[in-house]
Amino acid sequence: MEQLPSQQHPIGIYLKIWFLLFVLSTCSYLVDYFQLEGYLRWTLIIIFMLLKAGLIVAIFMHMMWERLALIYAILLPPIALLILVLMMNYEAEYVLLSRFIFFGDSP
Repeated sequence: MEQLPSQQHPIGIYLKIWFLLFVLSTCSYLVDYFQLEGYLRWTLIIIFMLLKAGLIVAIFMHMMWERLALIYAILLPPIALLILVLMMNYEAEYVLLSRFIFFGDSP
């Protein structure tokens, strides 16, 4: 019986990704070390978090080597949910502003 060749990725790519994850984690800790505050802090933390999650999904979950249809099936639903949450946020702000204007409530 003939065996199928196994897919094996070089160990070097995993070491590079581990190093890059270490660098990104260090950068996210430096955000706290330098005591950044406000939108800059949260923007940097979210950027580093998304970069680390993307690397993990692409390399360690082997999404980089999958078919495009499978990638779309996994990535599009969370993106659609994020868009819907942003739309709900804008609508909530509109409703709150309308309430202040028409009912005279104060924040």
